[in-house]
Amino acid sequence: MNELDRSIMLALNFDGGSVLDSIMLFASGIPNWIPLYLVVLWVVYRQYGWKYMLFALLFIGLGVGICDQVCNFFKHNIEYLRPTKTDLLPYLHSFDWYHCGNVGTVSGHASTSFCIFLMSSLMVRKGWFTGMMLAYTLLTSYSRIYIGVHFPFQILFGWILGTIVAVGLYYLFAFLADRYHWSKPPVRKSKATAEGAE
Repeated sequence: MNELDRSIMLALNFDGGSVLDSIMLFASGIPNWIPLYLVVLWVVYRQYGWKYMLFALLFIGLGVGICDQVCNFFKHNIEYLRPTKTDLLPYLHSFDWYHCGNVGTVSGHASTSFCIFLMSSLMVRKGWFTGMMLAYTLLTSYSRIYIGVHFPFQILFGWILGTIVAVGLYYLFAFLADRYHWSKPPVRKSKATAEGAE
């Protein structure tokens, strides 16, 4: 398993030049995605109303917090060194000034971005939105391999964690949203309009 992870890492990590370096470093910066997060909130608000949006924000934030804490637990209790902290360093495209901890057992970037992607996609349920959010999480996740701070399996573990947290919280959210009527009612045609259409 470790040798497979190392082989995949060497295949996916490469020097793409200054432009790709800038893109990947930007993608790895969680605050850089704030405009996208605002778009997510706007789409949820337009489709379901302000109450649904506020509780969606609360549950997504809770999901991100849970992912972050679980990642920290694994990093402190199960040692799985980052690629740049192993003997692979001379063969990797990495950045000396980009400092991370020694251990990256479960990728926090991968778990939180996947949790945001899955929860928001389940809430909105629109193809274009799901595609946009999937591109976001794939780019964020791959950027961690590109800059040399996570092995592919550490990314995979992050996706698994993000999936578990997102699905569990979404179903709780959906149950409460239905029970307490957080969503605005769907737009209904008037009787006259419906008769005219016939």
